[in-house]
Amino acid sequence: MTKNLITINQFIDKSIGEWKAIRSTHSLAFQEFENSTSKIHIRHINPKNKKVIEIFKNYKLSLTLEIIPIAIKWQAISDWEDDDISEGDETILIFLPKNENSGIVLRNKGYTESFISSSNYFVDEQNNLHINTFYKSTVSEERICFLSTHIRSRFSTIRNLENNAVIQTSHTSEIRNLASLKD
Repeated sequence: MTKNLITINQFIDKSIGEWKAIRSTHSLAFQEFENSTSKIHIRHINPKNKKVIEIFKNYKLSLTLEIIPIAIKWQAISDWEDDDISEGDETILIFLPKNENSGIVLRNKGYTESFISSSNYFVDEQNNLHINTFYKSTVSEERICFLSTHIRSRFSTIRNLENNAVIQTSHTSEIRNLASLKD
């Protein structure tokens, strides 16, 4: 008996909302670690949004493709420096499904290297979302899973493309802000 796989649409719909994230990042190259907390807001955006159109122009793609665009906005406080520094940003992700469980993600900026990037994604048999992104000098591998309806876990690894050495690992626990569901 095969387990029903969650579709990318279902995974994204489950992710919509406001999350509090607690993240631990380990820089193996420098033997340092960073702890941070963030507020993350994930929302659907209109496929005709000007930012979505701009990303499609950058990739020279037609807007007639089936797409699932979302915006992820965050505000983070890190203990990396002596003074807790708050940083925020927003990124646009556009999922282009090949089928219900895999496809390509276009971004207006990368997670590891800050320029437009694309990723391959798939949802595995345990309903984990895997996103793999190749940059100029690194590859980012990310796995996101739901531990319950309102708790997500993200694991990421950044490797050097030249020698496949692991540069950085991180783990993030995300807890949904239930009050945000009432809006």
